[in-house]
Amino acid sequence: MRVISGEARGRSLKAVKGNQTRPTTDKVKESIFNIIGPYFDGGTVLDLYSGSGGLGIEALSRGMEFAVFIDRSKQAFDVIQENVRLCRYEPKSEIYRNDVSRAIFLLAKREMQFNLIFMDPPYADQQIKKDIQALIKGQLFKDDSLIVIEHDTSISLPDSFEGHLNLWKRNDYHGKTAVSIYVFESGKEKLSE
Repeated sequence: MRVISGEARGRSLKAVKGNQTRPTTDKVKESIFNIIGPYFDGGTVLDLYSGSGGLGIEALSRGMEFAVFIDRSKQAFDVIQENVRLCRYEPKSEIYRNDVSRAIFLLAKREMQFNLIFMDPPYADQQIKKDIQALIKGQLFKDDSLIVIEHDTSISLPDSFEGHLNLWKRNDYHGKTAVSIYVFESGKEKLSE
């Protein structure tokens, strides 16, 4: 596992040992960034169910200004800290060991918003819809924010969440991996009409 592109390109990342996390393969990671735009001009990223932190770190390497990493596992938390340190992204990162639902609530209380959100929950523990509804309720999206969800190919997600989060693309990869990408549209224009 490595950083594929940007300022930290080629840097090796540590993986979480055991089978509790399922790291995004370099091939899938490269495909995701080819779709959402290879480089960024600033912005903030939220990496939920971070595992090793590979997706958030890749976004920082490609130009995001700040990242928040969330994982409830102590082992994952330690690995994210080490990977962030290896890439020298400590000043650009906040890392929390917390349950995702609780973390979303706390981020909403801080009125934080994100340009890009990654969700890579364990395939055996799917609560994607609940988490997305909490993100919308907590107003963690900026207009035109993207949310990238890695999930099992057997999971069928809706084309839209509450009329604001609309499916842009879905790609299936080898094995059991699928990636669904949604765009957030606040609909402020519709409300003011």
